Formats: sequence, C-alpha cells, structure tokens
Amino acid sequence: MKWTDSREIAIALADKFPDVDPKTLHFVELMQWVLELDGFNDDPKHCGERILEAIQLAWMDEAD
Repeated sequence: MKWTDSREIAIALADKFPDVDPKTLHFVELMQWVLELDGFNDDPKHCGERILEAIQLAWMDEAD
C-alpha cells in the first residue's frame, strides 16, 4: 500500500482497530498506525495533512 491508497488503508485500519472512532484520532497517531500496517510500504515524507484527512474520511465511511 502507498499513501494514495486511502480506501485500502482505511479498510486495514478499521479491521485492525475495530473499537476506535477515527474522528478522535490525531494525525500524528494516525500516521504512525498507517506506517505500522502490514503491507504498507511508502516513504513517510510523502505523507501530508491532506492524505491523512483522506484516510480519516475513508475510515469514517467504513465505520458507517
């Protein structure tokens, strides 16, 4: 997975952290969780606020 795979990342996070409300996460924490996902292989320097926001929104969609 790469940073641009926001939907795939969101699904993986929802599976790994089913009891977490994505609305309560800080971007620093979200970024760390993404970096720790199995199958994630991208440079942390390629991540920004817009990417984290897209992941968070996709995760919120998955939670609904």
